[in-house]
Amino acid sequence: MKTNKITLITLLLMAFATSAFAQGFIEGTVYEENNGVRTPLPGVNVYWKIVNEGTVTDANGHYKIPLHERIGCLVFSCVSYENDTVHHMVEPAHYDHVFNTAHMLNEVEIKAREKASYINSIKPIAVQEITSESLKRAACCTLAGSFENNASVDVAYSDAVTGAKQIQLLGLSGIYTQMMTEMIPNFRGLASTFGLNYVPGTWMNGIQVSKGTSSVRNGYEAITGQINVDYKEPLPDKSEKVFFNLYANSMLMTDFNFNGRVKVGKKDGIMLFGHVSHNFMKMDANGDTFLDDPMTTQYNVFLRYSHPHVGKFGCKVGLKALKETRLGGQMDFDPKHRFDGGLYGININTERYEAFAKGGYHFDRENTSLGTQHQVTYHKVNSYYGPTDYDANQLSYYGNLLFDSYIVNDHHNYSIGASYTYDKYDEHLFKHDDLLNDSIWQRVEQVPGVFAEYTFTDEHHWSVIAGFRADYNTYYQKMLYTPRLHVRFKTHNELTLRASAGKGYRSPNVLAENSTMFASSRIIRFLDTPKMEEAWNYGINLTKGIDIGWREIVIQADFYRTDFVNQIVLDRDADAHEINIYNLNGKSYSNSAQIEANCEIFRDFDLTLAFRYNDVKMTIDSTLREKPFVNRYKGLVTMSYAPGTWQFDFTTQFNGDSRVPDLSGNVSAVENGQNIGRSPFYVIMNAQITKSLGKYWEIYIGGENLTNYTQKYPIISADDPTSEDFDASMVWGPLSGIRGYVGVRFQVK
Repeated sequence: MKTNKITLITLLLMAFATSAFAQGFIEGTVYEENNGVRTPLPGVNVYWKIVNEGTVTDANGHYKIPLHERIGCLVFSCVSYENDTVHHMVEPAHYDHVFNTAHMLNEVEIKAREKASYINSIKPIAVQEITSESLKRAACCTLAGSFENNASVDVAYSDAVTGAKQIQLLGLSGIYTQMMTEMIPNFRGLASTFGLNYVPGTWMNGIQVSKGTSSVRNGYEAITGQINVDYKEPLPDKSEKVFFNLYANSMLMTDFNFNGRVKVGKKDGIMLFGHVSHNFMKMDANGDTFLDDPMTTQYNVFLRYSHPHVGKFGCKVGLKALKETRLGGQMDFDPKHRFDGGLYGININTERYEAFAKGGYHFDRENTSLGTQHQVTYHKVNSYYGPTDYDANQLSYYGNLLFDSYIVNDHHNYSIGASYTYDKYDEHLFKHDDLLNDSIWQRVEQVPGVFAEYTFTDEHHWSVIAGFRADYNTYYQKMLYTPRLHVRFKTHNELTLRASAGKGYRSPNVLAENSTMFASSRIIRFLDTPKMEEAWNYGINLTKGIDIGWREIVIQADFYRTDFVNQIVLDRDADAHEINIYNLNGKSYSNSAQIEANCEIFRDFDLTLAFRYNDVKMTIDSTLREKPFVNRYKGLVTMSYAPGTWQFDFTTQFNGDSRVPDLSGNVSAVENGQNIGRSPFYVIMNAQITKSLGKYWEIYIGGENLTNYTQKYPIISADDPTSEDFDASMVWGPLSGIRGYVGVRFQVK
């Protein structure tokens, strides 16, 4: 069966290659002429009239475009020049085109709003670009708050005491989504629980979200998708010269962010980012004696240097340091008297340090380069959850070497490379009220790997990416073979079809990735030795642009299925006082279908409508059942109106029901009506108003959870946290009610 699949793929690739070689081309150089002197002109759009299919001249003014005999009218378009159309281009030819300064246009100032998000129509992989415009439409204090307007990514609380938030993509936990910062894997292991809070929103230039399997260039870990964060660059055309943002909400959670860049030499730049946040007020809106949000203080700095690819070489270097303290639990808990007052408290102290370097060299041959990536991370956690201590250290290194070039012509590109990952974990779990429950987990994991990827494109309709990588995991003593395939087809009427299939693996870090399970009295039992998680993912995406007058409606529809070969199961159903952890014995899958429409209804008014349905099941306690805490469906409506110096943004989320683990064995949950079986449907509304005050200043005011909907009494046995019934991990809804905020931004561009 595998041989037949490989043969079919090979025949398809050969067919695409044959069609490319059989097709004729028109190529040449575009010049601008000034006083009889001709200079090659880069960045000129060369395209066929009517169908708008074409290319762009390179740094030497050269272009090459496949012949289109049916059209025959070739357009040369360049900023500052009138368009030129050349007719009767029906045979392969070499044609040099000249723009004359006599046909230059007068200076015109063009203003347009940046789209909040869009699907990149060129890439074979369906990548949703979340722009800086989208990040400003909500109170994106951190990466965790950056997905309020996004239909694909869900963000929810993990428990009711730590303030930890976790994403879901395709109905599965964020640990199955590969988190990246500037295309380097990040926030793995100990950072998986609170990592979304380690990236301030004002540091980001944009976010890229892709569903399903991704490129083999970045490793084997992406199972349900990939999220990449682009930081602001220290270059004049990429970021502000000086920027700061001050934010405060009605719970007196304050946020201060700043960044400033300095030019170094003629082209290089250095940028310093800073972030300070602190919670000044204790709140207990539902009267259960527990804080609604922990008292959190974070200090975060980031220093980066960039040498752009002006010549043959370019590089980026960065250093980050973070320190965070989280203090939560009961209102009157005092960490100085942890065991004296009889009160429940949590205290999580985190230190994290990162250093990264990226470099690239461009060879004389076009589209040929050698790149390298390196990152070293040290992460330390000292924490306790009531009577349970959890201390851990992680030292990680990631290195990647990548060579890009092409075969015969730029329709056939390839990438080859090698990578190496090193992870060292030291974890200590100790429970003071159970002297026998003292566990030390130590693990050193090394993964060397090689990969190759072939990309075919005909510049018109077809794109294919076929990749394969082989890695060896020293800890599990296992070879990992990762095949992945992406196909894109675009029709003349702006319909783009994408399909993908591939495999993914990941090493489970059970304690670090599920540390919120310590926020209960449940006994943690490992029934199996955890194995590597392994899954296949298949997906299809349709994108269609429909012109209605000067407006365009973009409709996207997709379906993805994830099939697990092995998965770590956290069983909360078998016993209400235990968490049984074991390897999958049966089926586990996720089906996720989504449709989304975006349109500028009238000038400066954008509307997004989206709906998603999830069918996620796994074998728990020998029974195939719904995975808990996964909403069956989600609806989203976002509106943005920006007349002049004002901007009004409004978002509504419609959250469907989800299964809640069986709590029939928990006496307190039964007596207080907390064994509900399924969570109810609920609606969340957010709004923001932004006003620009001239060239430098901007103020904004908004509100979150305007419906004031919260999960009532999310903590089981809150009145007796020492009992066996105590459980703060059964969270399915919002924990905080309506919350207002105000902020001010200052920037010098």
